[in-house]
Amino acid sequence: MADSESATTKAEPKLSWADVESDEEKEASALSSEAAVPSELNKIESLSIADVKDGENQAADVPDASRLLEDPDESDIKAVTSGDTVYTSAVAFEDLNLSNELINGLYVEMGFSRPSKIQAITLPMILTPPYKDLVAQAHNGSGKTTCFVLGMLSRVDPSKKVPQAICVCPTRELAQQNHAVLMKMGKYTGITAMCAIPTDSSSYIPINKRPPVTDQVVIGTPGTIKKWTTAKKLSTRDIKILVFDEADHMLAEDGFRDDSERLRKEIQRSSGGCQVLLFSATFNENVKAFVSRVISDGNQIFVKKEELTLEKVKQYKVLCPNENAKIEVIKNKIFEFGQKVGQTIIFVRTRHSASMLHRSLSQEGYECTSVQGALSQEDRDKIIKEFKDGLTKVLITTDLLARGFDQRQVNLVINYDLPVKHTNPSEPDCELYLHRVGRTGRFGSKGAVFNFLCTDRDKLVMEKIQQHFQHPIPEISDWRSEEAFESALKDAGLL
Repeated sequence: MADSESATTKAEPKLSWADVESDEEKEASALSSEAAVPSELNKIESLSIADVKDGENQAADVPDASRLLEDPDESDIKAVTSGDTVYTSAVAFEDLNLSNELINGLYVEMGFSRPSKIQAITLPMILTPPYKDLVAQAHNGSGKTTCFVLGMLSRVDPSKKVPQAICVCPTRELAQQNHAVLMKMGKYTGITAMCAIPTDSSSYIPINKRPPVTDQVVIGTPGTIKKWTTAKKLSTRDIKILVFDEADHMLAEDGFRDDSERLRKEIQRSSGGCQVLLFSATFNENVKAFVSRVISDGNQIFVKKEELTLEKVKQYKVLCPNENAKIEVIKNKIFEFGQKVGQTIIFVRTRHSASMLHRSLSQEGYECTSVQGALSQEDRDKIIKEFKDGLTKVLITTDLLARGFDQRQVNLVINYDLPVKHTNPSEPDCELYLHRVGRTGRFGSKGAVFNFLCTDRDKLVMEKIQQHFQHPIPEISDWRSEEAFESALKDAGLL
């Protein structure tokens, strides 16, 4: 999911708004005409791996430069391939030589009609021998979950009751989401999958009492997968494909890099080599440098960041004199109009803030739920399921759900606290802001984001976010004015 300027930019390179994805089940059909694939097969050029930077003409630097695909619908995809393999984009899923069981899963269970544009380019790279590694940056709604889930399902032999594919995710919620998609898509294949995630003490099974994993696919978090492999409960001998979802976080120095790299080396050593797929919305320079060392001979896909246009997701600044004013805005403005526009996610910085805000709103009779890392796993699952099922309309959360949380009915995002660097609260975490914004306006739907500013530091952080993305964010004229919020929501196309 690519970090580059808008495909329509003709002057100075300019960062655009985009979000990550974690793809929901109806991604392909929701894309409708925007996801149209070429009317005829596109050949993907065979090229050498090179670092493609925004705004640069790579042709000036390397002999075989990556090119933008010719078809207008593919104009925001760059494919950089390695070696002599010639790939052909897929107009239909039948072009991918999939089993009838998988075809049925795609059409009957998932409701897809054809590959989205990122799938049309990426799936042949994943599914064509000699099964090269792949680094893929793709924006929200591009269909990336289907890419790696279909990749895993297609490489697994259901007659062998041993693990053959592993997908590593940064959170248990994302692991559960990917597991649900895989089970739905693979319904007719007979393939089984296990979620390797932390459990509550009430349902905890000591590792020495766990039977060896016999499911063909394992999707989980790095800590649990590491524990299972170390205890010899998860064999890596037959692993054919290893996926890192939200790979930028999985390979960041302050993320899960050590565990991820140790797992990759162990699997490649014990299995004699496997295909590695890295999918993410953002890759910073440090992660890019690390990936280029780890994946020295693989394919690359870059999708220019989808610009969140004024017609799609509107972002606003709300100047609040104090914390009480923030709560007043939520109660008397957001809740008042939010009932008419779908579901709302409120992002806070700390567990304490989540509990405080939930308590303040609940005491006055407002219905909402909150989720944060201190809750038991069982409670977290219950709260998230209720929100996904539409039983609750407002969810308060820390950044636990900023990445990968997929709920199409979310039309409003409130940044109660702006995202900042843990090491320096005066510096914005722009990537995290991008992920938060991406929880709304999914797959072409309308959305709005309200950023609460209370202190001078908040104003400075917001200014830096605007400068980083070169995107001015308008200000609500008066935090006390119902008319101002109503006008903003109408402007966003939500009323």
